[in-house]
Formats: sequence, C-alpha cells, structure tokens
Amino acid sequence: MHADSQGQTLIPCTEHRGARNGICYNPSPLKSPIRMTSAASEPLTPPAQALSERMAEALRQKITQGEFMPGERLSEQSLSESLGISRNTLREVFRMLAKDGLVKHAPNRGVFVVIPSIASIIDIYRVRRLIECQALAQAYPRHPAKKKMREAVEIAKTCRDGGDWLGVGTANMAFHMAVVELADSERLNQLFGSVLAELRLAFGLLRDAEFLHAPYVEMNTSILELAEAGEFARAAAALNDYLVHSERIVLAVYARHINDSGWSV
Repeated sequence: MHADSQGQTLIPCTEHRGARNGICYNPSPLKSPIRMTSAASEPLTPPAQALSERMAEALRQKITQGEFMPGERLSEQSLSESLGISRNTLREVFRMLAKDGLVKHAPNRGVFVVIPSIASIIDIYRVRRLIECQALAQAYPRHPAKKKMREAVEIAKTCRDGGDWLGVGTANMAFHMAVVELADSERLNQLFGSVLAELRLAFGLLRDAEFLHAPYVEMNTSILELAEAGEFARAAAALNDYLVHSERIVLAVYARHINDSGWSV
C-alpha cells in the first residue's frame, strides 16, 4: 500500500476490474472495499447444519442410554422445546436419524423410533464382530481407552448392586464404545455410535433388563482383565464368543415378542 503525488491511497490489486497497472485507486483508506483483516479476527456463526448435527448426536445419545423405546412416537413440540431448537431444525434432525435407521416417518401419524428387524439385528452383530474384535486384537498396550473400559466396568458393577439395570445397560454401551476407541479411528467411532444406538433399540425389545445385562457385567470384566494383562488376542476371542452369545439371546427374545405382539417391522 502506498500514496500517489496527491496523497491518495493506492492498494496493490490483481483482481479489481478498475485496477490500473495492478493498482486500485481508492481515495479513502478508511472506506476501502478491500478488507485487510485476518479471518481469525472475524469468528463465523456456526451454520444451521452444524446445529442439526449436534442435536442429532444428542438424540442418538438419548437412544443409546435407553431414554426412547422402540416404536415410541416422538413429539415435535416437546422435543423442540427440550432441545431449544425450532421445529424446522428438529425435522432436519429427524431426517438425519432416519438416514441412520433410528427413526421413521409415518404419513399423517408422525415420527417414531424404529423397531429393529431381525435382519438389522444380525447385521449389527456382524458389524460389531468386525470392528470390536479387530480393535481389541490390535490394541496398543498402553492405550488410554483401557481406562474408559475399566471405568465402565466399575459403573456397571455399582449399578448392578443397586438394581439399576438401565444403568448397567448404559455402562455396557460405554464399555464397547471404549473398545472401538482402541482403534484410534474417528470414522469408526462415529459409525459405531450409530450402531450402538440401533443396538440399544434392539435391547429395548427385551422386557427383562436384568436377564439381558446381568451376565455381561462379568464377561466385560474378564475381557478387561485379559486386555490389562496384555493378552489382546485372547481378549478378542473372548469378545467374539460374548457377541455370538448376545446375538442369540437378543434374536430369540425378539422373535418371541414379534409373535406375541404382532409387531410389523
């Protein structure tokens, strides 16, 4: 930037149509249309898409924690008020969750939490075996996610002793999320977050939460102890057996409920 013989400001420019020999003529530097501030000095307002993504993740967490049951109708009014967002934003959130297979829209009836199908349950467990077992088998011995696994096991035991089986289920979700974090892949973490939400819906089909979750507190403990001892191959094998057992139980109970209730999925 420099001035001409009359003291008027000249700003180097290669893009402005009025530039002469690479110079923009601008009589007042204070009113220059060329802004020379850095991007860092002008924080951007988060776009609506980012808000929708955050709210979608918040609802995924609620599903993962068992706050919504399969087949439950989701009220636009109550959810938009509790989340502090507009109905238009909530509808975008619903579209995101529908893409994840967590909710579905029924014309003239509203939005409902999905009731998982037998095919989706089988697929969930297939994905779990591929992701969790490999993450555990190839884990770095000092990975900090092992501390999260330990914390989840301790919380599950506390909840079990207090008869809080919903809490045991939530701690179980946290344990398996920590297993996936051993892989150090943000993409896998995001993918598995949706898988866990679908899994919790499958668990929601089982009316007896104690029957579902009680055996896995000790199984998680055994897997953790193997991992803490550096026996990752054995831990992965134990986890694979665990998942096969869990899948059989969920599918058996699911089939009974379908027959008893006449659910259509």
